[in-house]
Amino acid sequence: MGWEVTRLTGAADELHGRAVDFGRRSATVCSVTEEAVVLGSTQRNLPGVRRRSGGGAVWLTPHDPLWVDVVVPRGDALWDDDVGRAFWWLGDVWVEALAAVGIDDAAVHRGGLCVTRWSRHVCFGGLGSGEVVVADGRKVVGLSQRRTRDGALFQCAVYGVWDPAPVVAHLGLPDEASAELGEAAVGVGLARLPQLEGAFLDALRRR
Repeated sequence: MGWEVTRLTGAADELHGRAVDFGRRSATVCSVTEEAVVLGSTQRNLPGVRRRSGGGAVWLTPHDPLWVDVVVPRGDALWDDDVGRAFWWLGDVWVEALAAVGIDDAAVHRGGLCVTRWSRHVCFGGLGSGEVVVADGRKVVGLSQRRTRDGALFQCAVYGVWDPAPVVAHLGLPDEASAELGEAAVGVGLARLPQLEGAFLDALRRR
């Protein structure tokens, strides 16, 4: 089964609110037109755009991060009934893509959820199954998942520059959050993002 690849640009609420076809494999590269904070489905009473997948908040700008939505229908060869294990193959694709742009020390986290002081607030503050880290343990690819009876939507983010200050300020977290979150993740460099997009889509098509 081939992949339908599309690119969409718009406001964050429009992109997260769009209809999703769970009946076919697809990859959608999304770009926002203005800065926005996107909240996970369980984050209540906070200002920002809400997505229907779980996890903490993600800060979006028109150029950073690289955001790709991947859909796998139920019953597809890539489908897995185990919610955590369902991420693993996608993490492997990102590791392959990162290696293609010169980041050779990335690995998929196949353990359980790793929580930190700030992980329930900020996506890149913790580590979940299938997410990708570099050799020093910092997260480089963030993943979230929305499942329906028809399929799964995986939402992926990779920062060119990891700067937690804007999302920390937006959420009203204390000052020490920026320093601690700064050590939890790492960007790949803005210049790499276009190359990484192409490498990811190439690796995805081989699945």
